[in-house]
Amino acid sequence: MLVRSTVAGAALLLAAGGFGPALAQGNPNADQILKSLTPTGDANNTTRGIRIGNAPAAAHPSGAAHGAAAPATPGARASAGASAAGPSVSLNIEFGTGSAELTPSAMRSLDQLGQALANPTLAAYHFRVEGHTDTVGSADLNKTLSERRAEAVVSYLTSKYQIDASHLQAIGMGENGLLVATPPQTPEARNRRVLVVNVGS
Repeated sequence: MLVRSTVAGAALLLAAGGFGPALAQGNPNADQILKSLTPTGDANNTTRGIRIGNAPAAAHPSGAAHGAAAPATPGARASAGASAAGPSVSLNIEFGTGSAELTPSAMRSLDQLGQALANPTLAAYHFRVEGHTDTVGSADLNKTLSERRAEAVVSYLTSKYQIDASHLQAIGMGENGLLVATPPQTPEARNRRVLVVNVGS
């Protein structure tokens, strides 16, 4: 069974902690995304957006650490490799069931992301676009599906917002890097997401 389509809802996440409220029952708007992806601190520090291994991540608004596994339970799949060292935002993007076809809801969310990435403030930066799934279905199918979905997001952003394709890297994470650790074959909307990470200039 292929991964089920994601449901509406979002978590706005920063490597340094949550930034403001997300839109009610929806993904963050362009201004929130822009602020989330803009590095802070020393303007000459171009390495602050680089992801280094499984560095500790900040607390998720629900209380779970972003990218960190929930307390282990028998049969739970590990939550590995999801921590983002640079400024990041996690979006629930709705696709057709078992496909990489963007729904109208997905395009509305990606329009907000596209507006943020097209802002001159972010012009010098590169971004990793990670596709993530829950644990429903086989790990191999989920990996392939997440790659296709990440590529669909990048394709949409480059074609509609003329964002330089060399600034966006699509990566399929599949079940690796679960936001919420779950047993196999567990539908979890928070794990079906796209994570955008600023990896520096």
